[in-house]
Amino acid sequence: MKGFRTFLLRGNVVDLAVGIVIGAAFTALVNGFVKAFLTPVVGLVSGATGDFSARTFHASGVTFPYGTFIDATISFVIVAAVIYFLVVLPMNRMQEKFFPKAASAPMRECPECLTAIPAAAKRCSACTAPIGPGVGVQGGPVDLGK
Repeated sequence: MKGFRTFLLRGNVVDLAVGIVIGAAFTALVNGFVKAFLTPVVGLVSGATGDFSARTFHASGVTFPYGTFIDATISFVIVAAVIYFLVVLPMNRMQEKFFPKAASAPMRECPECLTAIPAAAKRCSACTAPIGPGVGVQGGPVDLGK
């Protein structure tokens, strides 16, 4: 029981639970916005007299409520756009600012398989061929072992 309690009280589990609850509340908020404002506008444009979610078509005695699908699609696009522009982009910018990528090591080509490898490598990681000091960073003269 102690191990289970430790697992539940770890930061990741609690953060995940909070994220799910906030995500569900945010989804309900966006769905309410779509139903109250966007669906009537789309319905007016399409001729559904202000309520697009009531649009259906019938085929062989079966009713297809495609307006509900359009409503869900609009909600999904809005949620995805808000998450991207208000969460993902700012987090990427902050990550680039606080954790800049390290400068990449100079590369050269393996004389055997032409794979790009670090200039300081003594053996190719792709073909395991030994790399002599004669190959420069920019692919200078090749030491063929003669």
